[in-house]
Amino acid sequence: MIHSVLIIGQSNMAGRGFSSEVDPIVNDKLFVLRNGRWRAMYVPVNPDRVKSGINLVESFVDRYAKDHDVQVGIIPCADGGTCLDQWVPGSLLFDHAVFQAKLAQRTSTIAAVLWHQGESDCSPSRYPVYEKKLKVILDAFRKELDLYDVPFLVGGLGDYLKFCPRNEHFENYVFINEALRSLSDKEDMMGYVSAEGLGSNPDFLHFSATALREFGNRYYEEFLRLEDKGKIFEEKTSMDLAIRNEIENL
Repeated sequence: MIHSVLIIGQSNMAGRGFSSEVDPIVNDKLFVLRNGRWRAMYVPVNPDRVKSGINLVESFVDRYAKDHDVQVGIIPCADGGTCLDQWVPGSLLFDHAVFQAKLAQRTSTIAAVLWHQGESDCSPSRYPVYEKKLKVILDAFRKELDLYDVPFLVGGLGDYLKFCPRNEHFENYVFINEALRSLSDKEDMMGYVSAEGLGSNPDFLHFSATALREFGNRYYEEFLRLEDKGKIFEEKTSMDLAIRNEIENL
């Protein structure tokens, strides 16, 4: 059975890295969901725009496939420029991602969900309610796809946003990062991935290809931490159940 990874969010999850900046990842165990079927991975993996490029999930799944010795599929559902209000349960983006994920679940097991979004919610009217809104969305994904024991990984926004001339509210990215970190601290099987020190394209809006390779590795390191946490929880649950059964049989 293929292990799969659902990617959701806006442009920095869709991937805008320039392919000329990095070596291609060559691994015949990597696939992308296309029309409900698994196809050999090629770039761009998430073609939401003509400028789609290198994606952080590429280095993530490459390491996953090598470490776990399995085939890994990507479920691409990110869409550039989108805000949280466009991802609420019942929205087109939410329903599309759920539909694609359920198709993938017919031939794979979803092992992780990767989220990167927030640039479109930096305005003073949006960032104060970001954590509350995001929790509703991610809880709904867990429920719809029965992913209660699966790691959800959320990435921080890049520090370079303070230099981006396109939006005067981007300086509020720090509050989005605080919300992401806060929610991750409160939720089981959710991890925050720092973007500290990662560089951007010349637009100071999108991570560079080199940065995306590193970001994917950081996502994977956080995945490993949560994977180990899940195993410890499962072992403890099994032990508690065994003790309970032993007591009942006395």
